[in-house]
Amino acid sequence: MPSPYRAIFSAPGSRRFTAAGFIGRMPLAMMGIGIVTMISQLTGAYGLAGALSATLALSVAVLGPRISRLVDRHGQAKVLRPASLVSVAAVAGLLICALQGAPEWTLFVFSAAAGCVPSVGAMVRARWAEILRGSPRELHAAYSWESIIDEMCFICGPIISIGLSTAWFPAAGPVLAAVLLLTGVFWLTAQRATEPAPHPREHRGGSALASGPLRILVLTAVATGAVFGSVDVITVAFAEEQGHKAAASIVLAVYALGSCVAGLVFGLLDPRGPAARRWLVGVCAMAVSMIPLQMAGNLVFLSVALLVAGLAIAPTMVTTMALVEARVPRSRLTEGMTWISTGLAVGVALGFSAGGRAVDAYGAETAYGVPGVAGAAAAVVAFLGYRRLNTPVPTREGQRIDEHHQHDERDTNLA
Repeated sequence: MPSPYRAIFSAPGSRRFTAAGFIGRMPLAMMGIGIVTMISQLTGAYGLAGALSATLALSVAVLGPRISRLVDRHGQAKVLRPASLVSVAAVAGLLICALQGAPEWTLFVFSAAAGCVPSVGAMVRARWAEILRGSPRELHAAYSWESIIDEMCFICGPIISIGLSTAWFPAAGPVLAAVLLLTGVFWLTAQRATEPAPHPREHRGGSALASGPLRILVLTAVATGAVFGSVDVITVAFAEEQGHKAAASIVLAVYALGSCVAGLVFGLLDPRGPAARRWLVGVCAMAVSMIPLQMAGNLVFLSVALLVAGLAIAPTMVTTMALVEARVPRSRLTEGMTWISTGLAVGVALGFSAGGRAVDAYGAETAYGVPGVAGAAAAVVAFLGYRRLNTPVPTREGQRIDEHHQHDERDTNLA
């Protein structure tokens, strides 16, 4: 294993909590598509299936930051276990109602309650921030590794969920997702040595979203999520227009593969200069990478274009989390990271809707203008917010976190 990754996994407990995090966050990639597959098989009503999945996504977006705020206040073990049990109980209720043909309103109630699923990715990143505090090089590698894990989950999760529900029984995907959620969360929270300390006394204010820099990052995440969501739905339609609908999963896997490779390489680097500048470059690169998609005439060209486009994703997401870690008070760090995930989820939902409408109205190839517009919106927000993100950050809890001036300060002290 390359030295930066070897260094982070030499920390006590790091291998175990990142493995638990991988298991615990897989359900987030499985549950929505699992519900769509299950309901469509049981009822044949794709509209109902999509509405239930959207209800779940909206519930996760609303409840996720609030669960993370409680985690910052009371600790991971005290909050994550009951939240996961509520989510799993709601999934069980949804499955029972669907199998028994209960009224549709009961399906929506249980789908909304299932949104109590915690943001396990944010919990793992908070642990990395805790054990690697004061080691920006290693923390950069850790965030890069977690970005790779995210991509692996969203590559494998839907495939596993759809495959089980179609080959075994309709509810197999959601059932496995619930089992993985409980397994991952209970294993993670059993590891108390690496759990960040709660901050009950420092949590009397409002939301972490009151921070101006975090709002900029979240707004950009919404636009970025719209890129991801619209690319997904339009690519499926494009593959169908080309007469190879089944190839859509391969093409989208290539997109994720580009991000995985970029994340792996990015973690090996020791980036210099302000993180805000790297973030701005990454967002603009994602926006520019959407232009070739609008000229895709066949699946081969589209695959190459998406592979290149994927190269900008992981480095940008890694840098985004680094900015959250630097700009959000440590007592609200988990909530701040969860807000980024929430922004992405909201954007993905918007991208699904806008992309689908564009396909119906103009055809798939023309519809690739939707991720182009979303990418441009992300770049505009990034440009407008860059100066705010690039301003010096005051000392926090005895630790100077203005990485823009770290090297200059170190040189001055040596002199």
